[in-house]
Amino acid sequence: MINVEVTKNSNENPVSLIRRFTKRVQGSGILPRVRSLRYNQRVLSHYKTKMKTLESIEYKKNIQELIKLGKMPEKPVRGGPKK
Repeated sequence: MINVEVTKNSNENPVSLIRRFTKRVQGSGILPRVRSLRYNQRVLSHYKTKMKTLESIEYKKNIQELIKLGKMPEKPVRGGPKK
């Protein structure tokens, strides 16, 4: 990681020091790199992917069985009746 360091010059007010610091940070490219890593997720292992797929297949099978038994509507009702 690159550290950005700015020292205060003589006769420099704090606002210009902060402005100079932000320009240096933008120029270094730290923020885009950190933002790209922010929501990065690891790739799931083969075993985890397989287990997730098997769970979804089992869930879909249970839903189909409930629909056949009439305990669940075929299409979910969205919004409900309007008044």
